[in-house]
Amino acid sequence: MPNVVVVKFKRGCKPYYFGAGKYELTRGQGVVVETARGLEYATVVEPSREVEEKDIVSPLKPVVRPATEKDEAAVAANEARRPEAIRICKEKVVARGLPMKIIDCEFTFDGSKVVFTFTAEGRVDFRELVRDLASVFHIRIELRQVGIRDEARILGGIAPCGREVCCAGCMPDFKKVSIKMAKNQGLSLNPGKISGLCGRLMCCLAYENEYYASACKKMPKIGASVTTPEGKGTVVSANMLKMEVRVKIEKDGALLYRDLPLQDVGFRRGNEQERDADEEKNPEKPAEK
Repeated sequence: MPNVVVVKFKRGCKPYYFGAGKYELTRGQGVVVETARGLEYATVVEPSREVEEKDIVSPLKPVVRPATEKDEAAVAANEARRPEAIRICKEKVVARGLPMKIIDCEFTFDGSKVVFTFTAEGRVDFRELVRDLASVFHIRIELRQVGIRDEARILGGIAPCGREVCCAGCMPDFKKVSIKMAKNQGLSLNPGKISGLCGRLMCCLAYENEYYASACKKMPKIGASVTTPEGKGTVVSANMLKMEVRVKIEKDGALLYRDLPLQDVGFRRGNEQERDADEEKNPEKPAEK
């Protein structure tokens, strides 16, 4: 079985397998690894161990070496150059009048290239900008356009729940989300309440959707007529975690509200299935404001 180590790169939370070879690597240790972009610096998140061949994607690229003091100093120097590089790039963008927003930059491990990340409404002709930047930095220049969700992942921030946004902290890949998920969970469809910092639907809507989608099929609709041990009533709310419904019952000229277990409520379910064609075609469409 191959000896592997799990690492993460600085920009993102997705883990990657690399061949550890003869090295015994520990959590938090810096390593230099070989990637499609050349040599890069990464941090070990799981110590080296043996795994089954079926659990890895071949070919498995190797760890070149544990990071040395010189490597750590190079990474720190590249990081220190970022703020000034971003400032210069923003000035050049304004001078050229380009409709783009610079959000980040990254120097490669060997310092031979700098990658600027930006967002824009559409395609941008930045060839003159590349020449301007090359004349300042005297290294290879790359500009990479990303979407609004990637911008939130790169910049990070605090989500409405008070925690770091999932895409920057704990979610390796973006999940497909739709308005139907919010409906299944009985959430308000107010865009401000179900949208993340990026303005798109919150990724966390998908976390428990499987349970809510299943529970929703078993519950009566809000406003449905039902029978209860105390007589006929109307459903005013549903608690899908407790599998209870709140029923409004008219009895002797008075209105009674009862929280009843689902098994104590009788109702007839129609065979009409809700479907939103727009959601099916555009599951990640941003909420309208």
